[in-house]
Amino acid sequence: MSEQSLTNIRHSLAHLLAASILELFPDAKLGVGPVIEHGFYYDFLLPRALTPDDLPKIQKRMKKMISRNLRFEKQVLSPDKAKKLFSTQQFKVELIDDLLTHGTTVFDEIQGSPSGQGNSKTEITAYTTGLFVDLCRGGHVQSTKEISADAFALTHIAGAYWRGNEKNQMLQRVYGVAFETKSELEEHLQMQEEAKKRDHRLLGQQMNLFAFADNVGKGLPMLTPYGATIRRELERFVQDEEIKQGYSHVVTPPLAKTDLFKTSGHYPYYKDSMYPVMKVDDEELILRPMTCPHHFMLYKSQQHSYRELPIRFAELSPQFRYEKSGELSGLMRVRMFTLSDAHVFCAKDQTESEIKKALKLIDSINGTLGLKKGKDYRYRLSLGDRKDKKKYYKDDVAWDHAEGILRKVLKETKAPYFEAQGEAAFYGPKIDVQMKKVNGIEESAFTVQYDFVLPERFNLTYKNTKGEDQRVTVIHRSSIGAFERTMAFLIEFYAGNFPLWLAPIQVAVIPVGKNHVSFSKKLTQELTEQGIRVELYDANETVGHKIREASRMKVPYMLVIGDKEMKSTKLHVRERGKEKLRLAAKITFIEHLLSLISNRSKKL
Repeated sequence: MSEQSLTNIRHSLAHLLAASILELFPDAKLGVGPVIEHGFYYDFLLPRALTPDDLPKIQKRMKKMISRNLRFEKQVLSPDKAKKLFSTQQFKVELIDDLLTHGTTVFDEIQGSPSGQGNSKTEITAYTTGLFVDLCRGGHVQSTKEISADAFALTHIAGAYWRGNEKNQMLQRVYGVAFETKSELEEHLQMQEEAKKRDHRLLGQQMNLFAFADNVGKGLPMLTPYGATIRRELERFVQDEEIKQGYSHVVTPPLAKTDLFKTSGHYPYYKDSMYPVMKVDDEELILRPMTCPHHFMLYKSQQHSYRELPIRFAELSPQFRYEKSGELSGLMRVRMFTLSDAHVFCAKDQTESEIKKALKLIDSINGTLGLKKGKDYRYRLSLGDRKDKKKYYKDDVAWDHAEGILRKVLKETKAPYFEAQGEAAFYGPKIDVQMKKVNGIEESAFTVQYDFVLPERFNLTYKNTKGEDQRVTVIHRSSIGAFERTMAFLIEFYAGNFPLWLAPIQVAVIPVGKNHVSFSKKLTQELTEQGIRVELYDANETVGHKIREASRMKVPYMLVIGDKEMKSTKLHVRERGKEKLRLAAKITFIEHLLSLISNRSKKL
């Protein structure tokens, strides 16, 4: 089955979902219901809140419709007839008005949206399925016999503001998934169940890694000592690797004058996601949503020669962006994050080699983290839309050159990638690192960007071989992305079972009884002095309880200390996930741990 055929099935199911809702709630007001990755959704204004118990009833009605072999029939409507037909549907009338006024609706960018869509000639079309009719631009099966009733499922209910605007009404959104076969559906649902178990928000609470507080603010996580340990290990790792690759780490302020972002051109594009301006003395300051303007000013603070290039500035950079409340999600989407940011200032003929080096560094870091290229992540070549003159800088020659360089690098390095139109930054094309989450959904984690615009705006130059000023080219890149988001990825990727070097607690020392606590404390101190992270479980609890607590924290190694261990130079070691204890000489055990830690091994 082609991708378009599957899209048509999911689109058609969105109609059947809306038709079923109308049978249950005749006064329901219909919003929109686009096709999304793996399925579809539809938004409704209903007389009561839906519950999970409603989903099987709705799904049963949808299957009954499928069995009736209903056809999807198109009709072209005049504006008057369209408004009359949907006169009781306030959201549809609003979409029709948009269509008539602007020739489009705000939902035209939603792939396969079955609601409120017309074509480029502002034609108003609707599709009838049985007794149900919906405002729609098309893309359906011919009849419901093309849909497998066993290959779709309604999954959950969520709230959604009309048009995504918090000032509008809150609607109820019903989500569904659909596939070609029943086996594909079952495989997907099983993967979703596994994703729930690995949800970093649940594991983060279970392992006491981070916390939120209303008095601190939404989207502002606080890392506990355990969470901060993971963050610290990642920071040290990234800094060490970047310094090895010729990067100079710098520190710049997390705020700046608003004028700086007006000069860069970020302000028009990011002002809605930036925090309010702070007036201090005679200056207007703002929390930064990105670091590049700061690094540009640092570069400009001195004159540079071609002999110095490339210059690579890197920083663990705190950044601030306003995310809507409904979009906040644990560590994955927050309002303050720290980015492993870097900017490479180079000559035009150095860009290709610098981009290759950036990708090589990303692959190396991901490899150490246990992520496999092509399986756990791939690349997206994000191109500019030349027709969008409002968003993208007008210079076709520069765009062609930059996109050509990025495409050439990806091909020469045999990187798994795909292309996406209209996903570039306003100042140039980019390579996005697309991470696959445990639920199968891809997210952009970080980028490598070719910038030919901002060096012009900031007049960034270097002295060439003739002693003349020449424009520098800038490569923006991150080697690991935002630490918060990367931590969320890794928590879910490992299901909390971190490799030894990242584990917040590497060894748990568990005394059997009170008589074994003193010896256990000395052992704990000895391991700690060796640079191993150890926690002593000396509470007045049973051994079984202590083991369960250490298991909850996903501790890689447990040392149970009883009479035998106090009289011996050997230890009984319990490895994570194994019931059976193994005997190991203390010195051998310590050497083994230190080797795994120093090599940042993916093993225990």
